[in-house]
Amino acid sequence: MESGHRKPGLELLLPLARAYQVPLDQLVGAPASGDPRVYPRPFGHNGMTVIPLTRNPGGLQVHKQILPAGLTDHMEPEPRSHEGYHWLYVLNGRLRIILGEEDFVLTAGEVAEFDTHLPHWFGNADAHSVEFLSILGPQGERFHIKAHYRRD
Repeated sequence: MESGHRKPGLELLLPLARAYQVPLDQLVGAPASGDPRVYPRPFGHNGMTVIPLTRNPGGLQVHKQILPAGLTDHMEPEPRSHEGYHWLYVLNGRLRIILGEEDFVLTAGEVAEFDTHLPHWFGNADAHSVEFLSILGPQGERFHIKAHYRRD
């Protein structure tokens, strides 16, 4: 392939795109489509609905997550840790978060951010459903906010 005498097919390109964590169109140098829309395909994970909102393998991953009413009732939290940095933004409902030894409840409009090396767990804070945005970035990635303000 490196010599230019072989034209790889999808059976070779798809595993390469996964291995390098880049979209296939970026790997093959496809021209931009001009259409910025993402067409999310919801999937289920441990009883919750997860809706991917980004197509950026290896970068920030954004998902809308929906925990149905009662999903984590009577469940013993099992905090886990992994590589990365996580932000949560509650859209509707009440989200229970355990970070290390701390136990919090976030309500609509509240945000949490934390290094995922800290053992963490999240679930329903009450008997109702909860919807939130989950943004997971690579280790060391942090949001950078640029704000302008007026002086009175």
